[in-house]
Amino acid sequence: MSNIYKALKERILVLDGAMGTMLQQYKFTEEDFRGERFKDYPTSLQGNNDLLSITQPQAIKAVHAKYFEAGADIVETNTFSGTTIAMADYQMEDLVYELNFQSAKIAREVADEFTAKEPNKPRFVAGSIGPTNKTASMSPDVNDPGFRAVTFNDLRIAYKQQVEALLDGGVDVLLVETVFDTLNAKAALFAIEEVKEERKIEVPIMLSGTITDASGRTLSGQTAEAFLISVSHIPLLSVGFNCALGANLLQPHLEAIAHKTDFAISAHPNAGLPNAFGEYDETPEEMGEQIEEYLKKNLINIIGGCCGTTPEHIKVIANIASKYKPRAHPSIPSQREGKQS
Repeated sequence: MSNIYKALKERILVLDGAMGTMLQQYKFTEEDFRGERFKDYPTSLQGNNDLLSITQPQAIKAVHAKYFEAGADIVETNTFSGTTIAMADYQMEDLVYELNFQSAKIAREVADEFTAKEPNKPRFVAGSIGPTNKTASMSPDVNDPGFRAVTFNDLRIAYKQQVEALLDGGVDVLLVETVFDTLNAKAALFAIEEVKEERKIEVPIMLSGTITDASGRTLSGQTAEAFLISVSHIPLLSVGFNCALGANLLQPHLEAIAHKTDFAISAHPNAGLPNAFGEYDETPEEMGEQIEEYLKKNLINIIGGCCGTTPEHIKVIANIASKYKPRAHPSIPSQREGKQS
């Protein structure tokens, strides 16, 4: 397995685009989500995209392959909601290990196929760890500010199970993404460090926050710089932002952190802001032009797309990224060199 640290020094790495956007094109019905195995399941399963790794694995495989064909170096596993906390909505907490393991396995197979075809361009798998649908920092009840729907320990336990399954399935990197509450992210990072210690392994960690509105803060109130400072005690592969904003609106927040850290910087913005129908209108060319501004300013090491982006967007982004050198950042400490990622 090739070393992602080495690849990061050589070029800007390209992350894939949206999984949900691609799966919507299949127009899967309730029956498609259920498959044979879950045909009598007591709750509605439509919309549980993570489940498709079990019931429609060929579709997940095809999406990964399209992104690699478009020029992606890294694909994310189909596990954004792969925790017991998020799966409680579908009464599928018991399936969490299997969902993560199968998703990682599918992505690993596709990555290995592409690496075998192009050994000079190794492909990587990032285990996607979403924020869950609960927040540890804020109360969901305006009348009870002290109430919390989830505790740090609840999150730690849930994330640990997800991390173990992703690693068992063969991911190269763990991507804690779309962080709207840094306390949730810290629970995920704590769980990862626990697993690393127990297994006596090193695992590269990508961390990606989300700036939720024009105020330039995360949902739990941090500016980009505050977010960076609060997570810098963990040895990260990269830190950056994804989702919520289009590429042009994200740029100032990347500028706020790019010159203040030795970590690699990542970004995977949306294809603009959603229109009145919740759809994303920004063309690959429009998005590519905005992302090129990041590269001209030497802000980026890893670039991709979030909501609304497709293989066409990633192809344009990959072509632009190939013309630029990655943002210069201090070399990876020697004790990490050569570790299997």
